[in-house]
Amino acid sequence: MKAINQLKTFQRILDEYPAETPLSKFLPGFYRQNKQMGSTDRRIASRLVYNYFRLGKALPDIPSEERLFVAEFLCNTQLNSFLQHFKPEWAACIGFGVDEKLNMVKAAHPDFDLEDVFPWTKLLSTNIEKEAFLKSFFVQPDLFIRVQKGFEMQVKTALAAAEIVFKDEGNGCLSLPNGTRLESVFPNQHWFEVQDLSSQQTANFFKPQKWDNWWDACAASGGKSLLLHNLEPTIKLVVSDIRESILSNLDERFQQAGLRRYQVKLLDLTQNPDSVLHDYAFDGIILDAPCSGSGTWGRTPEMISQFDEQKIQFFQRLQQSIVRNVVKYLKPGKPLIYITCSAFKAENEEVVNFIVKELGLKLEESKVLKGYENKADTMFVARLIGIENLLI
Repeated sequence: MKAINQLKTFQRILDEYPAETPLSKFLPGFYRQNKQMGSTDRRIASRLVYNYFRLGKALPDIPSEERLFVAEFLCNTQLNSFLQHFKPEWAACIGFGVDEKLNMVKAAHPDFDLEDVFPWTKLLSTNIEKEAFLKSFFVQPDLFIRVQKGFEMQVKTALAAAEIVFKDEGNGCLSLPNGTRLESVFPNQHWFEVQDLSSQQTANFFKPQKWDNWWDACAASGGKSLLLHNLEPTIKLVVSDIRESILSNLDERFQQAGLRRYQVKLLDLTQNPDSVLHDYAFDGIILDAPCSGSGTWGRTPEMISQFDEQKIQFFQRLQQSIVRNVVKYLKPGKPLIYITCSAFKAENEEVVNFIVKELGLKLEESKVLKGYENKADTMFVARLIGIENLLI
């Protein structure tokens, strides 16, 4: 009976869920309207819905409950009563490897094709291993934190006391199970920043010098700025974004991190920013460009079923427009750090080619950060160097 009620709740959520809305925003509202659901009920409902969307666009023509059974089988490694009730023959094999499970699903549903999960594999960035990337959608990514220098022992001690399993990834990065309630463990949130492993690794491309002037052009909530400050506390910083609500969160984060030397600008970088930045020249620019976010869809798998391939070209044009308006404020010989959380070549290597061929910068190094190998986001980062007489 419990499993049947869980299936009914799942179907209600699916029926009421509006497309184009993140699950992370919809589900809390659904639970508030259904206060009879306890914490265990909510946790199971969330798992079922997220796992359902992890199938992406595979098996579109079978009933939703059948898709859910397939997803629960592929996405879990521990036995659960839901699968045991509806698919006991699969539940008995829950500990099998993913390849064996895929073969069993294929036997039950001959139309199943792994490439349908993410049907844009031909558009992936160079060096992304297609099969590993596709299989990663069946695994929930970890939660990553970057521990502030000097607080490593306090953080690890607190996690151990709370019996939370964690892994030291090096360079102050710890990975924890997704869903870990950090606020219930730490009275002092300034001991760490929540930041994905791949996002932290972009800092290897910054290489700031003492007393540099840097611009974080699409700063959002300031994660890359904090990485930069962690590498070189003497930098002076300009941070900008088009969203005033996001910029309002910067001050508190920066104050806790000891970042004091910064200016905030509200800018739409698809427009010429000369009226605001005409006197500025920077020793480094970070452009964490708006993108499809396809490298993060392991965390937001509902985005796969909502995605339209035409959006890739929209984002490429947006990125080219922004970078054209950004690079003219870069000093000769200084770096532009181009970053996306996209897995698509059109947003990554092709935009870098545009920057080199059309805007005259020199590519120093670039890399796909293969988060799918580490239960993290997949990202792209390139370091380009400005030269004299940029043709904008």
